[in-house]
Amino acid sequence: MPTQDDAPETAEAPPEALGALSLERFMPYRLAVLAHEVSGAVAQLYGERFNLSRAEWRVLAALGERGAMTAREISDYSTLDKMQVSRAVNRMLAEKLVAGGLDAADRRRKILRLTKKGETLFGRISPLALARESFILSALTPEELRTFDKVVDKLIQKARELQQWG
Repeated sequence: MPTQDDAPETAEAPPEALGALSLERFMPYRLAVLAHEVSGAVAQLYGERFNLSRAEWRVLAALGERGAMTAREISDYSTLDKMQVSRAVNRMLAEKLVAGGLDAADRRRKILRLTKKGETLFGRISPLALARESFILSALTPEELRTFDKVVDKLIQKARELQQWG
């Protein structure tokens, strides 16, 4: 486990020693812009054509991929907070896209799953979402795509390390 001594230096050095921050070149900002643009391109699909919110799409996708899950598991898997999952699930229950039942092992937990209607919707959206992803990724050569995957994995790992330091 990393220690506080392993953590990178904080911004206690004079600003000129650190260099000027340019938001347009700041990696976290650039990743946020990329995520926003890519999500927006996919959101046009599930939002306009299928009347789903981002949270509803992620719940649908999580259950479509993983099968039955609790709301907590969906939250952890989808990076949505508990309130976003709760709102999405409530609307999806009303639309009969998901159904819930008590966990036989722990009757305090509710297990959610896609209904036939939800499975059908997931089956309709998935190939369209994958086609949009493929179009965006077509900007990269196969070698660049392999490198991109490796770089993203490394950055995720380093960000998780940094979060452990606090």
